[in-house]
Amino acid sequence: MIAQMLLKNKEKSTYQEDAVGEKPIRSVAKALSWRLIGTLDTLIVSYFLTGKLSVAASIASVDFITKMVLYFFHERIWNSVKWGK
Repeated sequence: MIAQMLLKNKEKSTYQEDAVGEKPIRSVAKALSWRLIGTLDTLIVSYFLTGKLSVAASIASVDFITKMVLYFFHERIWNSVKWGK
């Protein structure tokens, strides 16, 4: 398995595909899936700290929107960085 990965990394076509980067829609999909996981975590922690589901849901809702937007821009900025590609 490791040998296959090393051989695959040496193929020029694979590198060229990776060097192009991700499309913005992929960054959106990644942001949504990660935020669903993160928001569930925030909801659970907020509920344990406050004991109120309505407060926990409010915190989780704001957290979902703000962090999804921040993650999208974070991904787009990193996608433009050539280092490590």
